[in-house]
Amino acid sequence: MSSKLSVAIHILTVLALHKPECGTSTSEFIAESVNTNPVVIRRLLGLLREAGYVDSKKGVGGGWMLLVDPKQISLLDVLKAVEPDNEIFALHRAEPNPECPCGRHIQGVLVDLYADVQAGMTQQLARSTIGSVTDTILARMQAD
Repeated sequence: MSSKLSVAIHILTVLALHKPECGTSTSEFIAESVNTNPVVIRRLLGLLREAGYVDSKKGVGGGWMLLVDPKQISLLDVLKAVEPDNEIFALHRAEPNPECPCGRHIQGVLVDLYADVQAGMTQQLARSTIGSVTDTILARMQAD
C-alpha cells in the first residue's frame, strides 16, 4: 500500500483550508506541510487536476487552487484519482507452490479476505469527504 491517498487527502485539505483571498498555494508551500519534496506534490496534483479537483495558475502569485466544494469530494473519489488500479492489497509476486497445501490455497483465501476488507474500506471512504476532514482539523485547531 502506498501513501498516495494520504498525501492526496493532505494536499486537498491544505487547499480547502487556504483562503481564496490569500491567493493560491504553491507546490512548495504544500510540500512543506506534507514534509516531502515538491516533485511528489506536483505528481499528485497532476492526477488531481486530471480528475477535475484542482487547477493551477501560472506566473506571479500563481499556484494551486481547489475547483470543487470540499464536501463534494469523497475520499473514495480521491483514491480513484491517485490509485486508478484501486489495488490496495497486492498478492504474491510469484505464484505460491501448488504442491504445498498452504501455497495451493492461500491466494484464494486472501482474495476473499481482501475483497471483504476493501468493501468495508470503500464504504467508509465514500462516506467521508475532504470537507469532513477539513472540519475535523478546524475543530482540533480550535481545541489547541
